[in-house]
Amino acid sequence: MLLTDKRVLLIGGKGGVGKTTTSSALAVLAAERGKKVLLVSTDPAHSLADAFDRDIGDNITRLAPNLDGLELDPDREVEQHLAKVTAQLKRFTRPEMFGEIERQMRLTRQSPGAQEAAMLERIANVIELGLNEYDLVIFDTAPTGHTLRLLSLPEAMAAWTQGLLNANKRSEKLGDVLGHLTPKAGRDIDSPLDDPNQHATAGMDDRNKAITETLLARQRLLQRTREVLTDASRTALLFVLTPEKLPILETGRAVQSLQQEKLPLAGLVVNRILPDSADGDFLAARRAQEKVHLAQIEQDFARLSRYKVPLQATDIQGLSALQHMAELLKQAGL
Repeated sequence: MLLTDKRVLLIGGKGGVGKTTTSSALAVLAAERGKKVLLVSTDPAHSLADAFDRDIGDNITRLAPNLDGLELDPDREVEQHLAKVTAQLKRFTRPEMFGEIERQMRLTRQSPGAQEAAMLERIANVIELGLNEYDLVIFDTAPTGHTLRLLSLPEAMAAWTQGLLNANKRSEKLGDVLGHLTPKAGRDIDSPLDDPNQHATAGMDDRNKAITETLLARQRLLQRTREVLTDASRTALLFVLTPEKLPILETGRAVQSLQQEKLPLAGLVVNRILPDSADGDFLAARRAQEKVHLAQIEQDFARLSRYKVPLQATDIQGLSALQHMAELLKQAGL
């Protein structure tokens, strides 16, 4: 149902548990079922290219029939985002201020959250592209903490943008008051027949109009993104973990955070379970410990669907290996 009914699927989990392999295999499985799929990596340490054993990069790349891939580059997103902001600021400041603007942008480049903010805007645009041109968008996300911060950002950034809009509105009103204290100098008086609600920026000067339109566009984009991410009819999150203590603990914290954010967590992929055919005293001891961890997973996440995937003898790399992994996910119930 996840691959059939959803439009956006996010794969999360602790680093090293097999998120990229799972994301890639799910994308292959959905494509084999006739879905047009876009597979996107938001992890700064990209490994989609390794999984498919081919170059991908920050341009949409055909990986298989019905399947395209894309690796978002956080550093590039920050540079492009700040270049855009710098250009907008320079439109409305005196040339002698340009040096200060560039200094502030250099500081912003290193500030906490700069990458997440730039990435979020790109992800929002990718989601809109995906909803228009693909049947399913699958995100291979960064390790848990980074992903949780990213998923909580739309609401925070929308509130921040609203604060900027309010500040700009107050500034505009102050300008109007000052304008009444100075000669009109031939400025036209607005027609009383104009509809004040016709456009959000009607009557503003060029500076305020450009600032307001930019902020409104960003706010609307973030609002649409938040609506998509919290819509259980269109979006689902799958968390990948292995039957080990640390991934179980981290997944437990992540599940709690996702539920608080009202994000639609659909289930867990329990990866790399020792197969029954594995033998030897060492593996028997590992299996006994693993049995305890699997019981813990059953207890802690009883309300979530769980899809169990066995450990493979070799690394999963290349399309044929991913097709085999896709078959294992299919057998697990996906």
